[in-house]
Amino acid sequence: MPHRVFIGIGSNLGERKDNCREARQKISELPDTRVVAASSYYESEPHGNAKTWFVNSVIEIETEFSPPDLLKQTKAIEEAMGRRRVKGKKWGSRVIDLDILLFNNEILNKRNLKLPHPRLAERKFVLAPLAELAPQLVHPSLNLTISQMLATVKDNKQIHMMF
Repeated sequence: MPHRVFIGIGSNLGERKDNCREARQKISELPDTRVVAASSYYESEPHGNAKTWFVNSVIEIETEFSPPDLLKQTKAIEEAMGRRRVKGKKWGSRVIDLDILLFNNEILNKRNLKLPHPRLAERKFVLAPLAELAPQLVHPSLNLTISQMLATVKDNKQIHMMF
């Protein structure tokens, strides 16, 4: 039985929308994985050290990968697309960022993988595209729908849908 997974995609370097499209494509080409749905693209004001606005989206996939194996696959895609991690520099600019947001209803708290994504409920740039795909989906530990979280998020950063 395939797992239902939501992945956040973001880019703020180079051709941001093209980078997000390429990441979607690469995820769709993973073995035993298919993209079920994809949100619109959103442009969002950056958090942290980044200066350039991000393009963000969320995809829903079905996959046979376990959470740790899917994490390895997404990190390999980031690396293949030119993502370079700088130690001690969190929330900086990046050509691509792939985050596993939700994996079935699993709650996982490992050093390198926390599910649901620990900052999911705090980020409008993730909640808006996620609400487009699954507004009534319930967060497994907060017991709130994605729509409820979006309506009450305290994130004051600007975000708008791209056309």
